Amino acid sequence: MLPPIASRFVAGESPAAALDHARALDERDVSVILNRLGEHYDERGPAEDDAAAYRDLIEEIANTDVDACISIKPSQLGLDMGADTFRELLTDLVDHAADRGVFVWIDMEDHTTTDVTLDIYEELARTHDGGVGLCVQANLKRTRDDVERLADVPGKIRFVKGAYDEPAAVAYTDKARVDEAYRDLLEYAFEHFDGGIAVGSHDPEMIDLAKRLHDEHGTDFEIQMLMGVREAAQFELAADGYEVWQYAPYGGKWLSYFWRRVRERKENLLFALRAVVGR
Repeated sequence: MLPPIASRFVAGESPAAALDHARALDERDVSVILNRLGEHYDERGPAEDDAAAYRDLIEEIANTDVDACISIKPSQLGLDMGADTFRELLTDLVDHAADRGVFVWIDMEDHTTTDVTLDIYEELARTHDGGVGLCVQANLKRTRDDVERLADVPGKIRFVKGAYDEPAAVAYTDKARVDEAYRDLLEYAFEHFDGGIAVGSHDPEMIDLAKRLHDEHGTDFEIQMLMGVREAAQFELAADGYEVWQYAPYGGKWLSYFWRRVRERKENLLFALRAVVGR
């Protein structure tokens, strides 16, 4: 059973609990991206198990009126075992989702996986004329070239600053430089993309920039934030008429994800401490 201390950041251990969370957010005009926790499998069995669980979740989403989609990690669907395994499992999942009108996001992991993830995303996005999205990371020095490559690919791109501790040879390590790269990517996307822009950021400065770029270019966009982080802002943005999606993980492998969120921000740590001491 998921302890209350983790329930701020994790939408339950079961798909039913995750869908209940999605229904509750629907009432506040916030849609949900559901991610089953799990990654870095080095055996095929666990990857197939998660793929099957996602297939079942897709059926649940398709058979309800909840506004939700799914997001997967490449290593969750076998990338650590090779590109062929990842391509096989992801293609089957995206085909299944496309038949049922459910959108699939592909998260991006560390820089060693970027090429294969980009290639398979482009294949699937062109095959299905959209219906699939990809995360790109502003801290990687290569990302501007990748985004230019993807400008005419149907589908969506989620822009994030990057959460992996990458080497300086391939990534910007200074926060100000990462912010500069993120602004540059948004400016390029709003000018050259025909919609399909997801601003994956809790940074008010970047969200305000996206609003200004939308006003300037008329390009549609959505805002994506994590469950448990700046939720009041999520509801305020939705109330102001912006399309807001909350990334909500669920499942039994919640502990490492929960502590990652706690370590990231001082206010998350304070929340956890208050929950422990009952104040």
